[in-house]
Amino acid sequence: MFEQVKLDYSFDALEPHIDTLTMETHYGKHHATYTKNFNDAVEKAGLSGKSVEEILSSLSSVSDEAVRNALQNNGGGYYNHNLYFSTMSPKENTKPSSELEEAIKRDFGSLEKLQEILQTLALGQFGSGWAFLAADKEGKLYATKSPNQNNPLMEEGHHTPILAIDVWEHAYYLKYKNLRGEYLQNFFAVLDWEKVSENYRNR
Repeated sequence: MFEQVKLDYSFDALEPHIDTLTMETHYGKHHATYTKNFNDAVEKAGLSGKSVEEILSSLSSVSDEAVRNALQNNGGGYYNHNLYFSTMSPKENTKPSSELEEAIKRDFGSLEKLQEILQTLALGQFGSGWAFLAADKEGKLYATKSPNQNNPLMEEGHHTPILAIDVWEHAYYLKYKNLRGEYLQNFFAVLDWEKVSENYRNR
């Protein structure tokens, strides 16, 4: 049985960058629905006992198209939101670990350049979707974007996402309306690089 990530901060803890009502709606309704529907699809597919990573990286092995689509859409929604919520916190001025910082400098030049790239990817995602920082087993980093609830686990290379930026309208519209760029700027104020570093270490 897959469960929503347990938040170690309250719904109002990310104010003013992410507002309380958005958190309540996003986590309590959208994410909860993806989680329930994913569990239903996993049971229908006979995949109980497999990890979400195993399921999402081998969707092509599910022959029933309707079940495969349910796993992709709801499994992606479940996984992506778990990552998104778990890498935000009210901590201020967090920094990447030395290991992650070295990888960022190697692959992007600087942390500032990486954030600029991620913001550009997220801003340029047409319609609903995500921007990701992902890593392969050797530690190389990739900045990518995916439509809908897709993620790098489902795509060529099956890289592991370590940071996710939600650009579905439900992630920002209650506060920022159509100003996606303003939401993205404020997202980095609540991004916890210590959590991202932990994800990189455990990739």
